[in-house]
Amino acid sequence: MIQLCEQSEAYCTVLSDFYSANGNGSQRASDSELQQCLLRMLKLPGQPPVYVVIDGLDRCPVTRGSPSPREIALVIVDELVKLHHPNLRICVTSRPEVDVELVLRSLAFHSVSLHDESGQFQDIAEYVKFVVSTDRKMQRWEKADKELVFQVLTGKCDGM
Repeated sequence: MIQLCEQSEAYCTVLSDFYSANGNGSQRASDSELQQCLLRMLKLPGQPPVYVVIDGLDRCPVTRGSPSPREIALVIVDELVKLHHPNLRICVTSRPEVDVELVLRSLAFHSVSLHDESGQFQDIAEYVKFVVSTDRKMQRWEKADKELVFQVLTGKCDGM
């Protein structure tokens, strides 16, 4: 939301009011309160589209506590998408984890999966080959060691 303030004085006013209402930062706002602040920003007339990018949702922890941080993130994404706000654009990246796919599949307006694309694996292999062949320390390694590194890293990259 701070990044939005750089785009608009009106966004800045909403966030400043929210900050003041929470004791100038002395009180921790809940996820729900932060979400409501974002909604107030989105409802401002005449503002440009807001882009929310969540990269690597699969890296969000799944813990024993209920709900886990990943579950909370998925609920927030779900709620934001279901707003159908005309100025809100959401992009989420994740490996195809079951819990993530279950939620996002039903929400996605447009979905692109790179996980099984051959070009994805080829790009990773080319990058690993480049690093192994150009890294100063690795240049002293035996050819068999370099090949092993290449085989292991490209064999376990799983599209990432």
